[in-house]
Amino acid sequence: MTRHVPLISQQSKRTANIVPQGPLPTTVEEAVAQLRPERPLYVLWPERIEDTARHFRKAFPGETMFAVKTNPDKTVLRHLNRAGIHTFDVASIEEVRLLRRTLPKARLFFMHPVKSPEAIREAYYTHGIKHFVLDTEDELFKIMRETGLATDLTLFVRLSLPKNDTAAIDFSGKFGAAPKEAAQLLAKCRPVARALGICFHVGTQTIDPSIYAKAIGVAAKVIKNCGVKVDFLDVGGGFPVPYPGQEAPSIEACVAAITAATKEHKLDHMPLLAEPGRALVAESGSLVVRVELRKGNTLYINDGTYGGLFDAGCALKARFPVRGIRPAGPFSGKMAEFQFAGPTCDSLDMMEGPFVLPADMQMGDWIEIGNIGVYSQGMRTNFNGFGIADTISLFEHRIKA
Repeated sequence: MTRHVPLISQQSKRTANIVPQGPLPTTVEEAVAQLRPERPLYVLWPERIEDTARHFRKAFPGETMFAVKTNPDKTVLRHLNRAGIHTFDVASIEEVRLLRRTLPKARLFFMHPVKSPEAIREAYYTHGIKHFVLDTEDELFKIMRETGLATDLTLFVRLSLPKNDTAAIDFSGKFGAAPKEAAQLLAKCRPVARALGICFHVGTQTIDPSIYAKAIGVAAKVIKNCGVKVDFLDVGGGFPVPYPGQEAPSIEACVAAITAATKEHKLDHMPLLAEPGRALVAESGSLVVRVELRKGNTLYINDGTYGGLFDAGCALKARFPVRGIRPAGPFSGKMAEFQFAGPTCDSLDMMEGPFVLPADMQMGDWIEIGNIGVYSQGMRTNFNGFGIADTISLFEHRIKA
């Protein structure tokens, strides 16, 4: 039987939204049974995106801005906006353009510490961006030059932090000014900034809330030593989500550490900002892959580290939550540990897991990989020609998008 799936709304060269024929599925099992996907299939849950965003906004006592780099999908951006997130952390001029096309009224913060002159100029003059981050005096001069010595800027000084061993990826090495230099930068920014902030990032998937408190302690000393008024405190991202074998603190636990620290260091009068990404979208998306071959406990699947599973093989070596799907009948009930092999001809395209799945997984079965709503779509490549994937949105309550 030939399966016909109309393609609509081509989002990029690597993903396309699909609308299935017949009744709209409300579960992944229904979608797989109806579509029999030959290519990797992203499943987005817009209702969950909105619920998670509302939960974060309710818990965090400040302004929430979504880190666009974690998932630039237009559906994701629109549903975050519907949930009350109107401020976005952008890292490139391409992300700026995407937001201006998708959500023209969104408030954008250009939070990459090293920007090209052309990007600064276009962001300010064409897209009306007034919020910029920096961590060096040269970047400050660049921003002032490319905005024509503008007097309506909000500038943030990025502070470096001590190494964070509780983060999946520590952010202490690439960006940020050391405390002494950060204090000097704040003093230099104050005369040319309409508003001034200090920001930091504790690291990806930080599982110890006390790290936020320690970072605020460092920021408090810098603010005290800079000798000028600082208007905002941006606590960055790093808010975690649970993965198999790992316990993650709740957003409430992280916020409790943040608010206690701001009170302890007498910064509780200062407006707060946060830049969550993973915490908002990771659990609101999954990826369905097909098993193309089995060799022992290695499952050869149709996506991998060069596609949507970079975090599973290279960056975090994450043990994503997984489950088998077999529309033709049930599995045996026994479970086993597997590793995954991606579709490319590169032996680096491996994901060791272990991933616990039905012991009788076989060629032609599908696997749903959870917590994939973060980084996966944005980091896809077309290496070896295996980069194309489809995307479907499922509504558990059949609410029209």
